[in-house]
Amino acid sequence: MAEFIPFLMFLTVCLVLMAGYPVALSLAGTALLFALAGAAVGQFDMAFLLALPNRLFGTIENTTLIAVPLFIFMGVMLEKSRLSEDLLESMADLFGGFRSGLGISVVLVGALLAASTGIVGATVVTMGLMSLPTMLKRGYSSAQATGVIAATGTLGQIIPPSIALVLLGDTLSSAYQQAQLNMGIFTPKTVSIGDLFVGAIIPGLILVFMYILYVILFSRPALQAEAELPAGQPSADKVSRAMRNLLPPVFLIVAVLGSILTGAATPTEAAGVGAFGATLLAGLRGQLSLSRLREVAQSTTEVTSMVFLILIGAAIFSLVFRGFGGEEVVEQFFNDLPGGIVAATLLVMLVIFLLGFILDFIEITFVVVPIVGPVLLAMGLDPVWLGVMIAINLQTSFLTPPFGFALFYLRGVAPASVETSDMYRGVMPFIAMQVALMLMLAIWPELATWLPALIYN
Repeated sequence: MAEFIPFLMFLTVCLVLMAGYPVALSLAGTALLFALAGAAVGQFDMAFLLALPNRLFGTIENTTLIAVPLFIFMGVMLEKSRLSEDLLESMADLFGGFRSGLGISVVLVGALLAASTGIVGATVVTMGLMSLPTMLKRGYSSAQATGVIAATGTLGQIIPPSIALVLLGDTLSSAYQQAQLNMGIFTPKTVSIGDLFVGAIIPGLILVFMYILYVILFSRPALQAEAELPAGQPSADKVSRAMRNLLPPVFLIVAVLGSILTGAATPTEAAGVGAFGATLLAGLRGQLSLSRLREVAQSTTEVTSMVFLILIGAAIFSLVFRGFGGEEVVEQFFNDLPGGIVAATLLVMLVIFLLGFILDFIEITFVVVPIVGPVLLAMGLDPVWLGVMIAINLQTSFLTPPFGFALFYLRGVAPASVETSDMYRGVMPFIAMQVALMLMLAIWPELATWLPALIYN
């Protein structure tokens, strides 16, 4: 009976979260209640909780996590400085002469915003407010317009520098070291956030290319709207304005990623470059004021506090889970599965996909990955490949009806004339593309592992 307690803990947390209670308090509260009940019947040693102060102090000392508030600051600053509106206008100027030009512009701007902000909700809401009315007016169907916007909004999960990849990279780093120690390797190899950033570049670009190809071939405005499209090539003035709006954020993204790729800066230092660069861009655009700086700082503090409060709750949960022998139960369960590592990986991906309906990527990263990560990595999976697969899997989950977070965000800003069923139909092709990308990664894992090996070896 005792071996079922860890699974019961996990199920209880999911039910509590579905009831609407705060995530961090649900994790910590459920774990402490199970610990007290287990101690009362002699099934749990309260000494496990004595490790909590050291765990929290280790989190405080973890300089890698400084990248989280810095990247959040960078994203919020770029969002508040009206960069996205200017980018969409510039892209529309460049591609406006093509029948699918507006759709291509939305994909490209969404990809740039994903690389700039890394926050799914912010990108979906911003793109929905800016581009949805224009796409509908230009003759795109509700399904076509909402599908493109929701799908590009989730690119923030996979295109670096992404908050999801920062948190995943830190968690997988600990899981990878733990897996090697469990295997008796006392000089463990390491994996960093930079490895995960580099590993996500090629899959992210492939996904953007697939989106653009689909938009060109299948997502076009109605023929009667074609007459409204601007004729001919964009003027020199429009091209010049587009370059002025496009080059600064592209340069900032290249500076952040380039400093990591070349080894000139750690991800934390690169995040500092990004935060400073975003502030500088806002100042040069005349969008920086004391009130706006205060607003950005407040938003950054709120999101960062939420992330670290969840981290504390997850630390308590994982300690109690291990105290009940949960790690051994999971390892034994995976080892007994027919099909070995393939079956175990498929099962974990399915569970993460389903949990993505009720949990945000932060909870899944802090709660699920530390439980299953060491076991899967000990079975021989590459940590960079696993991190990229989890990121794309969560991206797919956030897009899948009827529970996808991206759909909820877009529904909140879409006009009443847009049916929810249209949104569901619109995202289906993009879900198929993301599943196809995961199959490609399963067949050719080098898509995620080749570039990090080339650069860092």
